[in-house]
Amino acid sequence: MALNTAFFKLYKIPLLLVVSSVLFYFSFGYDLLRTDYTKLIILYVVLFFLFYKLVQISKHNLKFLALIAFGFRAIFILAIPNLSQDFYRFIWDGRMILEGINPYLFTPESFISVGEFPFEQAKELYEGMGSLSAGHYSNYPPVNQLCFVIAGLFAGKSILGSVLVMRLIIITADFGTLCFGKRLLEKLNIPVHNIFWYILNPFIIIELTGNLHFEALMIFFLVWSLYLLHSGKWKFAALIFALSVSVKLIPLLFLPLFYQWFVRKKSVGNEIATSQVSLKALWIPASAGMTKLVGFYCIIGITSLLLFLPFYSSEFITNYTQTVALWFNNFEFNASIYYVAREIGYLYRGWNEIAIIGKIIPIIAVLFVLVVTFFRKNNTIAEIITAMLLVLSFYYFTTTTVHPWYIATLLILSVFTKYMFPLVWSFVIILSYLAYANRDNAENLWITGLEYLVVYSVFIWEVFFKRPKSSLELQHL
Repeated sequence: MALNTAFFKLYKIPLLLVVSSVLFYFSFGYDLLRTDYTKLIILYVVLFFLFYKLVQISKHNLKFLALIAFGFRAIFILAIPNLSQDFYRFIWDGRMILEGINPYLFTPESFISVGEFPFEQAKELYEGMGSLSAGHYSNYPPVNQLCFVIAGLFAGKSILGSVLVMRLIIITADFGTLCFGKRLLEKLNIPVHNIFWYILNPFIIIELTGNLHFEALMIFFLVWSLYLLHSGKWKFAALIFALSVSVKLIPLLFLPLFYQWFVRKKSVGNEIATSQVSLKALWIPASAGMTKLVGFYCIIGITSLLLFLPFYSSEFITNYTQTVALWFNNFEFNASIYYVAREIGYLYRGWNEIAIIGKIIPIIAVLFVLVVTFFRKNNTIAEIITAMLLVLSFYYFTTTTVHPWYIATLLILSVFTKYMFPLVWSFVIILSYLAYANRDNAENLWITGLEYLVVYSVFIWEVFFKRPKSSLELQHL
């Protein structure tokens, strides 16, 4: 009896937090419209507070945190995404492929405008995805398309059934991220509970599991690849990295950062080099390192091309590059530095300069990546991950479009670093949804400014002013 009383007292507070979270997640998943911004903000703020307290109180009980993390995901199993329409396009593309139609060659509009319905529920999917998505070619890479096909195979006549299948894929990917993330944290001597700043985060649960964004799968392959690379299995790591690229293209931005790992890397690794190892044995010859680097890139490139090969045609190249270019030259959402540059353009030229600024941004981003590649120390996996975090942050700070789910990649990378600003960003990013509070879906730039004021303040403090923590202090985070 005394033992049961002690057990109840020990778990009383965490269980109250869990029950409260379950109730709020149910409300979020089944009783919320994205236009109801007051309810949206209240639910999210409370969930984030509960999440923070759960990790803080139970960080030494990893099994408990893992159990509730996937329990919270299970709440969304039968929920139709309420913050994003993208899943309608996912289902459309999967059913197109099952009908033998290349989704990169035809827009949904091209069928509906002439009264053609290529498969079951085509009209419902077309109306659900909205005119913006319906008027453009698909931009989702082949492994992402495979997930859509799987949903079509198991639920070819049910939208809810397709949502269920895709959600199970995403939850499985998150489980993989938890497994390999924990292993990598252990190898890097970083507190293992850090992985729950990602896995248990309501931002991740809502945006990825709830709203069906496949950053979850891309992140799983990325973390797995980094784990393999740290373990010395660079060929297998390259193959898995290619799968990550073939879900979302964003990991391509990281490729130059591996230069020092292969070319300048110590043969036994910085973490395990000891005084008993001869200086001559510590360094891999540059030529051998360069050969491995080229091999690493070749495996990624060839694998990616092979995955795209079933969809290849001359029209595919044109359509795909034009569609990807829209993110730089046409679309605008939740940007920061770009909005400042845009206002300067309005002031001096009198019109929107996105066509010019959009072409400059990728060039600036690539130059920044090269500077970090060659002028920053990136010899260890921990240093490479920090470099990834910095270059991706720079890209998102300068780009024209930052949808909320983009921040998921920053958040997982931050788990392996000393930086917390992505965690803060995962909290304030909910402000971007206030754009849907009006009929025109127009952003309130004061609210966008508030979001980035918080993010930039924490970023600048951490990068330029914060005193680095000792290993002892890190163990108590």
